[in-house]
Amino acid sequence: MLLLDRTGAIDDLWPAAGETLPEAGRVLVPLARLDEALETGLELGVDIPNTTDPQLLRPHLNRLAMISVDFPGFADGRGFSIARCLRTEGFLGRLRAAGPVISDQFAYLLQCGYDEVALPEDVAERQPVGHWMAQLQTISAGYQRGIAGRGSILDQRRGHA
Repeated sequence: MLLLDRTGAIDDLWPAAGETLPEAGRVLVPLARLDEALETGLELGVDIPNTTDPQLLRPHLNRLAMISVDFPGFADGRGFSIARCLRTEGFLGRLRAAGPVISDQFAYLLQCGYDEVALPEDVAERQPVGHWMAQLQTISAGYQRGIAGRGSILDQRRGHA
């Protein structure tokens, strides 16, 4: 797995939960184990399918340090909406898109609120880090306002009027 953020390749600081949860530190648990993990003092991350209603996490957002959203394929855009909802609800932790997204989507993922992208090896081989970093320079305006503070094309036009 290749993990990227807006600076390039990064180390994965979130180990996946094993059969038993660790006694201390960070852990990434599947959604099915969230209730169990919430009873610990661990620094928690949760891995959710892109079919999850983000409102289910709302009562726990202050307890979660990381949320990883699974993308089953690059053409399935539900993960973009989940990120936007989580950020709008006030989630301030790390947000990860995990799955076979493509480099063309990188700027949009960041604009929706993702901090990092976890790629399967086959995608990382086809699209190395340089492709992903180049994508950050290709989009200068968007139709929607981004979570990251970038205005929309309409905002830009109004500013010049």
